[in-house]
Amino acid sequence: MHVLIINGSPRIKAHSNTDKILEKFTKGMTSKAATFKQYEISDRKQWDDIRKAFDESSEILIAIPLYVECIPGLLIEFLETLTPKKGDARISFILQGGFAEGIQLRCGEEYLKILSENLGCTYGGTLVKGDNFSIRFFEGEQRDKITSRYEEMGCEYAVNGNFHSEKCRKFTGPEILSAPVRLFVGLLQKTLAKKMFARIAEGWGCTKPLDYRPYQ
Repeated sequence: MHVLIINGSPRIKAHSNTDKILEKFTKGMTSKAATFKQYEISDRKQWDDIRKAFDESSEILIAIPLYVECIPGLLIEFLETLTPKKGDARISFILQGGFAEGIQLRCGEEYLKILSENLGCTYGGTLVKGDNFSIRFFEGEQRDKITSRYEEMGCEYAVNGNFHSEKCRKFTGPEILSAPVRLFVGLLQKTLAKKMFARIAEGWGCTKPLDYRPYQ
């Protein structure tokens, strides 16, 4: 199986969590003899090549970061330039985000079902997984601990050609965190996570506090 992979992140590769996920996912794919060609939506110079590859491919995979329940605008802009396919083609999706609960990504998943039909493709399912916000802030073993789980899913996709299996469904994790976990996460957000985000912002050159509201 040869797959056209489109990284739908608007971030360049160096800052793209989606790209780091795809590194592990494609490693799993190739271990099962699947091949692929990957393109980046963030590089507009590639758009003509992506359109041509889309027209010629029968297996398509689009990996998408979900920012607060919204498909990236740059990806939407690109998709609007595609001509719907007329033939036997299948399209599948990887949908990932920072929120830990699967329910946070379900609106995006429903949109992708409709998008498949609008692009003239059979829907191959969506691999849904949250809790990925921190990927690009880590290196080595810390990053691998988060992304390595996608390697098995790459194997699963290469074997089945879709994300409809029970393994893929369970990969999402909890739809809704339990009440005690929600309370604990809320406490972390107000303490340790708040300090961590402040240090990150300072490293990026931010001079105002994160809760600064100049228009209030």
